[in-house]
Amino acid sequence: MIPDRCSFCKGKLRDGKTEFLAHAAGEVIVIKDVPAYVCEQCGEAYYTAEISRKIDGVMQNAHQKKLCMRPLPAGEVSLSG
Repeated sequence: MIPDRCSFCKGKLRDGKTEFLAHAAGEVIVIKDVPAYVCEQCGEAYYTAEISRKIDGVMQNAHQKKLCMRPLPAGEVSLSG
């Protein structure tokens, strides 16, 4: 069950879309246009069980290198040093 308020800042959640970012098989994976309940204040995203299962399926395919992905330009910065 999705709460009606953000558990971090207590902001109101609204229907929306977001991006899901994760690491898989040495690459950064970006899943675009993910339906979510998004906090109006801090932007934290909450997913339904169905959407979470779909994300899990995409990530499983990414870890197994069974996913055809479009390359994206990216930069990497380290805070250590």
